[in-house]
Amino acid sequence: MARALITWGGWDGHQPDVVAALFAGWLREAGMEVEVTDTLTCFDDPARLEELSLIVPVWTMSEIGKEQAEHAAAAVAAGVGLAGCHGGMCDAFRANVTWQFMTGAQWVAHPGDDGVRYDVRMVSDDALVAGIGDFGVETEQYYLHIDPAVKVHAVCDFPLVEGPHSPNGPVQMPVVFTKRWGQGRVYYNALGHQANVIEHGSAAELMKRGLLWAAR
Repeated sequence: MARALITWGGWDGHQPDVVAALFAGWLREAGMEVEVTDTLTCFDDPARLEELSLIVPVWTMSEIGKEQAEHAAAAVAAGVGLAGCHGGMCDAFRANVTWQFMTGAQWVAHPGDDGVRYDVRMVSDDALVAGIGDFGVETEQYYLHIDPAVKVHAVCDFPLVEGPHSPNGPVQMPVVFTKRWGQGRVYYNALGHQANVIEHGSAAELMKRGLLWAAR
């Protein structure tokens, strides 16, 4: 049976325990064996990590040990999938560049904070987004520093809220992207400020597909 590891912690405002439970339920419904833990010691044993099908981090900010990050990166390079959302993956472990290189992006701002109304637009013909269609959300809008190697599947538009970034003019910011890390698949979805943003509708479907796509 395929095995997934979900590890959660960090800033409480992103409801990491609730999001972890949501993901665990979806993966179990898909037939996977799921371990859920609230510690990063799960990254201490590289051999155990490489036996997994999928790693799902739900850690906003916080700190990861250098060897822990290297073990995770080596496992993904060997074929273990990596999938996550919002700050739980691409605002985790800000001081660790190995993590940022592997995950493909780093959060830097959310102009307007929570409650911004914006549209998520599908921009690829990949099965990950096929049939979902564009949809609107009201939540944080993530401005990310993006790895140019990623494959973008959905975007949103900036600026919607005025700020020092506005004079640069309109930009399309990735919301959903994938990339490869060695033999592993990496999936990221910028939605998910709290669990209610991604627990239903098109946002949930995007996240479910991404978790299963990444798993080997």
